[in-house]
Amino acid sequence: QLAQSCGLPLIATGDVHMHTRARRALQDTLTAIRLRTPLAECGYGLFPNGERHLRSRARLATLYPRECLDATIDLAQRCTFSLDELRYEYPEEVVPPGATPAGHLRHLVDAGLIRRYRRAEATPPEVRRHIEHELGLIAELQNEPYFLTVHDIVAFARSQDILCQGRGSAANSAVCYALGITEVDPSRMNMLFERFISRERNEPPDIDVDFEHERREEVMQYVYNKYGRDRAALAATLITYRPKSAVRDVGKALGLDLAQVDRLTGMFAWWDGRVIAPERIREAGFDPDNPVVVRLTKLAGALQGFPRHLSQHVGGFVIARGLLERMVPVENAAMKDRTVIQWDKDDLDAMGLLKVDCLALGMLTAIQRALKMIGQQRGAPLAMQDIPAEDPAVYAMCQRADTVGVFQIESRAQQSMLPRLRPACFYDLVIEVAIVRPGPIQGGMVHPYLKRRQGKEAVTYPSPAVESVLKRTLGVPIFQEQVMQLAIVAAGFTPGESDQLRRSMAAWRRKGGLEKFEQRLIDGMGARGLPEAFARQIYQQILGFGEYGFPESHSASFSLLVYVSAWLKHYHPAAFCAALINSQPMGFYAPSQLVQDARRHGVDIRNVDVTVSGWDCVLEHDANTASLVRRIKKGSGSIFPPTATDAGKASAEKSNLTPFLPSLRLGLRLVTSLKEDSAKRIVTARATRPFADVADLAHRAQLDRRDLTALAAAGALATLAGHRHAAVWDVAGVEKLPPLLAGTTFNETAPDLDAPTEGQDIMADYRALGLTLGRHPVALLRAQLAARRMITAADILRTPHGRLARAAGIVVGRQRPDTASGVVFVTLEDETGSTNVIVWRDLSDRQRRELLGSRLMGVYGRVEREGDVVHLIAGRLVDLSPLLGALPTHSRDFH
Repeated sequence: QLAQSCGLPLIATGDVHMHTRARRALQDTLTAIRLRTPLAECGYGLFPNGERHLRSRARLATLYPRECLDATIDLAQRCTFSLDELRYEYPEEVVPPGATPAGHLRHLVDAGLIRRYRRAEATPPEVRRHIEHELGLIAELQNEPYFLTVHDIVAFARSQDILCQGRGSAANSAVCYALGITEVDPSRMNMLFERFISRERNEPPDIDVDFEHERREEVMQYVYNKYGRDRAALAATLITYRPKSAVRDVGKALGLDLAQVDRLTGMFAWWDGRVIAPERIREAGFDPDNPVVVRLTKLAGALQGFPRHLSQHVGGFVIARGLLERMVPVENAAMKDRTVIQWDKDDLDAMGLLKVDCLALGMLTAIQRALKMIGQQRGAPLAMQDIPAEDPAVYAMCQRADTVGVFQIESRAQQSMLPRLRPACFYDLVIEVAIVRPGPIQGGMVHPYLKRRQGKEAVTYPSPAVESVLKRTLGVPIFQEQVMQLAIVAAGFTPGESDQLRRSMAAWRRKGGLEKFEQRLIDGMGARGLPEAFARQIYQQILGFGEYGFPESHSASFSLLVYVSAWLKHYHPAAFCAALINSQPMGFYAPSQLVQDARRHGVDIRNVDVTVSGWDCVLEHDANTASLVRRIKKGSGSIFPPTATDAGKASAEKSNLTPFLPSLRLGLRLVTSLKEDSAKRIVTARATRPFADVADLAHRAQLDRRDLTALAAAGALATLAGHRHAAVWDVAGVEKLPPLLAGTTFNETAPDLDAPTEGQDIMADYRALGLTLGRHPVALLRAQLAARRMITAADILRTPHGRLARAAGIVVGRQRPDTASGVVFVTLEDETGSTNVIVWRDLSDRQRRELLGSRLMGVYGRVEREGDVVHLIAGRLVDLSPLLGALPTHSRDFH
């Protein structure tokens, strides 16, 4: 009847949800997951039978009339649409009226070169050659609107004082440097524009720009407002099931309670791959042969790789000239005022869609905050370009691996490499950032480079052409660009062909396809007089790079921020620490570790206090600071950090960047459960007049019971109420007064409550603030640990090489690099510092529960020293977590 009324033919369709009837159990499980209801309670939400599967034509012929089947085939044959019919067009707003894209881009580039080099004729000749080569290729591929679009976004960010910096392959572009998109000076680097844009590839370029992570939304809304949400949208990322998520969702569908599901999933680690091993099930306290567990394991195994949900790309914007929905399906995002394309980001390449990556980087936020604090402290603005370059004291700090909080070189692996590589200039930082990556490690490039750098191995080159490419890295290929350049100068590849080699490198683990380049490389190098052994070595290193090879341009962009953050840490540790805490979450270290490191560098840290603290952590200059400055002006005392060298002091004084040593006041943002609006009301009320007591604070700042309880637990009411127990009593007595009694005070005699013990205070600090300014928790356990012959982290550093030792500490980090060795690095923290523990694969397999589950870990092992690098090689692990009681701890694991 519907077909007749609409004048449309009937077609045959089976409402197919699975390819075979055997998938019925999985289909029902997915339905339960979608309905968020256990299978046993889904009822009519499940299909009544298993008929919704693909069937043969013979079977279909017994179910549907012939004319319906014929109509279905006819309809399918009429669906001839191809993606090739879609044509992407760049937006037009980026070109002023009357101008051409090419002319406007050249105008902006010329203006940018004057800004970079002060006058046009001062532009280095090699940079000018790069510019002309790039502009020619950009014009040939008609990519000018893309560069203009990115320039417009960056110009907006700078106009709003939002710190930003381009990275990735765009740092290979002198045009991007002139436009202010990247900060990597082409005159200081080996430029390879074809790494960025290739004639053979003929695809839109890909520019990644990092913005302050707390202000990136302003940039994104600028894009939406400029082009409209009907023409701009974020790309999507398809999230698929992995063992942990599959077990979690299937477990809930089968009726397991949350505690059981958490216990099961807690035993899985990313390096387990897609295998749901019976021993993992058994470690979680379940019987692998239990029928429910068997069913769970089977269904979770089948579910892996299935799409789980569609997520927003981290910042990939697609901008079109016309309506975007005419090319791709678009939907509203869960977040307000955002639109998302329903395609995965990787599918956009097939369309050739313009994608601008507006990424968020926490370190840019921290740097901007620190610069503003220091500017206020010195009475004059401070910008990144004002920071003196190549300061020996900064490099000396990096060589000591004193890099907690420093961008990119704060991880365990980087801190182990720093004393070996001993960076002494900017390009050393470029190598440092890139060399501690799976690519160079798996390609066997790390140890040869270190031996050559330390003079333990001769630096040799098979030909002058190879030397021109590898001289800066002592004959060892470390960067993607070097592999590409070797293919060009040593094997006769064109620049475009070398980029195809790079792209094949990135995909060969998934798709293969590198074999076709092997003989070409060997033959090309042989024709140029290079030995076959060298050619095969280069090919093996390419295989080692795989998808992990790091571009030099990317590393150079990051290294600029490495140096700036290291300079800030060295000369302004208080401002740097405050900026990092105010920019959380970010980096490897929680506020507790950042505060402890700052205190070790002589920074005076002051607790949260409602009578002085704002929302953010700030620098304080009180009478003690003023007295210090007066003494310094008279010639006694020093305003430099204890680790500052004479050369560093001279450099800072010459640049008028002499630091003070202010105190750091912790902000109300650290108080768990305290809302930012409540903190702002406290600051506003306090500006009128000081608070008389807790009741006055509560009434004037309009704080509810939750806010007051949070402040009391954090010790933030100490000035008004005394110790925590007294503060809790005062909070309990606060009542909301009717308007008639507003401003009335009641004088009640406060009870004489006992103050909390030291242990109770530390426990409350960690629970309410995530850190303590009192003694480290492990210090309270030192007697018990000493009875077990556990020594401190400081003692480990003094222990001779090869000596057996025992240590214990709170676990603050676990890392497992994606390499074949399977080693796990664990960082333990006690009252004297950190102990770096190495757990080899056989031990991690035997003691997996202790490795992954310990909050307080004891390690029986052997000390290994290599220069200034000290590790404790674990022989046995002990879970000492019960000694901590209910103390909440934080560990950064496997990020």
